Amino acid sequence: MASEYSLTDVLERTYQNQLALKAAARKLTLWPEQRVASDVGENVRGALEAPGENAGHIKQGPARLSGLNFL
Repeated sequence: MASEYSLTDVLERTYQNQLALKAAARKLTLWPEQRVASDVGENVRGALEAPGENAGHIKQGPARLSGLNFL
């Protein structure tokens, strides 16, 4: 039961949530863009750059932690 809430697992699930939220935000961006509100779409796409830039670091964290022995 404790292994379900390991730091590695929590970080991995956080990363998966980030990807899901990013995908949802991208889908929602299409709505204003299709209604001639391209500035809204540009702002959202700009904001989505940060999670994309950080994704590699976030993904590497759990991978590195899973290889460590804390005992």
